[in-house]
Amino acid sequence: MPDETAPPQDPRALLRRHGLRCTAGRLRLLALLRSSGRHLTPAQICDQLARTGSGRHSTTVYRSLEALTAVGVLHAVPGPGPTRYGVSDEPHHHVVCQRCGHVADLPCAPLADAVVRIEQLTGLHPGTSGSLSFYGLCAICGD
Repeated sequence: MPDETAPPQDPRALLRRHGLRCTAGRLRLLALLRSSGRHLTPAQICDQLARTGSGRHSTTVYRSLEALTAVGVLHAVPGPGPTRYGVSDEPHHHVVCQRCGHVADLPCAPLADAVVRIEQLTGLHPGTSGSLSFYGLCAICGD
């Protein structure tokens, strides 16, 4: 039974709420993504875990990413380049640089009218995560 008294960002409660085991690897992976404040590739995750002395085999990292994404704890943002993974407690959209692959979050509220218009024009609507991704060039690559 989930711990309803736990803070919403408590990783153990989050994993239990989604029916996942609270393994050390999953907890470290979540802690890394939360503390980084960025979307990271699996290779970046493996490198950073290794630097902290809590490295895991890359297969274990990939399996954890897949399991956490499948239940909605993480979200995956496709490239260019490798998929990047992020964690957030709030629904949001993404902007992705087509050259370097940098991913940034966009809050949903300021884009609500634009999303409605996109739906009207194209029939496209946010997926199960409530997210749309916008591709272009970031400030660094666009110069």
